[in-house]
Amino acid sequence: MKNFSSRTILWLIFSASLLILWTQWQAAHMPAPTATVQKASTTVGAATTNPTTGVVTTPDASVKPKGQAVVLANDKLRLKINTEGGVIEYAELLEHRDSKVKDKNQDLFTTEGNRIYLSRSGLAGTLGLNHKTPFTASTPEAVLKDGENETSVTLTATENGVTLKKTYTLKRGSYSLGVNHEVDNASAMPIDAQVYLDLSRDDVQEDGSFFYSTYTGPVLYNQEDKFKKVSFTDIADGKAKFESSANNGWIGMLQHYFVAAWVLPNNEERTREFKTVVNKDNQPNVYSIRQTVPLGVVAPAAKANLNTTLYVGPQDQQVLSEIATGLDLSVDYGWATIIAKPIHWLMGFLHNFIPNWGWTIVALTILVKLVLFPLTAASYKSMAKMKLLAPRLKQLQEQYGDDRMKMNQAMMALYKEEKVNPAGGCLPMLAQMPIFLALYYVLQAAVEMRGAPWLWIKDLSLADPFYVLPALMVITMLIQTKLNPKPADPMQAKMMMWMPLIFGVTFFWFPAGLVLYWVVSNIFSIGQQWYMNNKFGIKESLIPLKDESAK
Repeated sequence: MKNFSSRTILWLIFSASLLILWTQWQAAHMPAPTATVQKASTTVGAATTNPTTGVVTTPDASVKPKGQAVVLANDKLRLKINTEGGVIEYAELLEHRDSKVKDKNQDLFTTEGNRIYLSRSGLAGTLGLNHKTPFTASTPEAVLKDGENETSVTLTATENGVTLKKTYTLKRGSYSLGVNHEVDNASAMPIDAQVYLDLSRDDVQEDGSFFYSTYTGPVLYNQEDKFKKVSFTDIADGKAKFESSANNGWIGMLQHYFVAAWVLPNNEERTREFKTVVNKDNQPNVYSIRQTVPLGVVAPAAKANLNTTLYVGPQDQQVLSEIATGLDLSVDYGWATIIAKPIHWLMGFLHNFIPNWGWTIVALTILVKLVLFPLTAASYKSMAKMKLLAPRLKQLQEQYGDDRMKMNQAMMALYKEEKVNPAGGCLPMLAQMPIFLALYYVLQAAVEMRGAPWLWIKDLSLADPFYVLPALMVITMLIQTKLNPKPADPMQAKMMMWMPLIFGVTFFWFPAGLVLYWVVSNIFSIGQQWYMNNKFGIKESLIPLKDESAK
């Protein structure tokens, strides 16, 4: 702790900020590895399984369904279910706006243009009745009406005496789609029925910002293997590592702020696998995560069914945790999870009383500063004494010149004599650093911040469009620098004067909510610092200049 000071902490925070910016910029802008599939697994004309990776590859016979679209909607979701295979080809989130297209709702599933993102299910094996089979819909449209609590549509298909009914149900106020698969065996032979459920999409990466990227791709969870991401590139390159068999958990497809996930009841045995669909150039461009559930042998004149849930919506942690264990982990805080989750919970608690997320951040900042007040008091007391010692430190610098060792020894002796801890001023800043980093991840990942306004800012998850907050941050940091004791080293003094400007430029691209936290923290700190300097200020005469050479 000899040379450890608030300047060191500032550099640590600045370095951490630069590291975040650099790594996120690289992820967003460096060219991704080209996804390739080994030749043995890309034979056009039939599905093949790579014996090394276990990835199933099929030629592109057109992923987009060609039947008629049936509309199913409640007050949260508007779905289009295709009569070819009962494929869910479109999902519109009615309460979330598209971040790029004005006056358009966010869609999750889509087959518009060159995009592919959909959900498929059916019976595995040679029974037919899969996602290519023509189905008949019970109604062309099922939209939730006033006074109704749920609405549903049933798609039915029969082949070789076996009937598959797929009933899709939406309840009011829910992003969860209930999907029931009923198998009715009217044939003369017993059948081995297995239901598969998948999520398929292209590898187009979803939105981030200039300086950060977010994960887009398959995820899966079970209690033994926990939460896993499996990137599109890892699937294509055969590097996907996961447990293929489980009796609990879920599979999903993740993108920034939103998730689609198939959830099965616990204790249902299922196998999980990844599939790729290759295009005309034998390169994969659509990836699937699939789980298959055995229904057992269905005797003639017997029936079997499987009830499942398909969640299609925002990453609301409270809602997700109630649907399935581990589903809330799809909100990706990375290594900061252990701190970010409590921060998110506290923000949600405060938001119950403060309806605006910007003012919630202000309240959170003040609360953090109050909790850290004992450390802050000790810090400012130490800094006040350091400020009064500045003339004597300058005297030591002039006395010992370039002899750094003797000067440091004399400084340590002076600190000991005057009972001053030179590192005391950095404690509150050190304590705030993990909160700052955790808040960065919360603002980047929490869907509540998406589109949340505050005063002139329309979206706290994005940078301040007018750079007002970064400018205020520079000004408040300059004021703090003036209130702090001036470093004895002229070079350090110059660096401290440049630091606010460097921070301000860095924070131009940070989420406005994060900069708001830092600005409010600075303003509160200035008030605390002024008060503490007056309370703990010591008359300069009590620490007179001494002739150190007389020792």
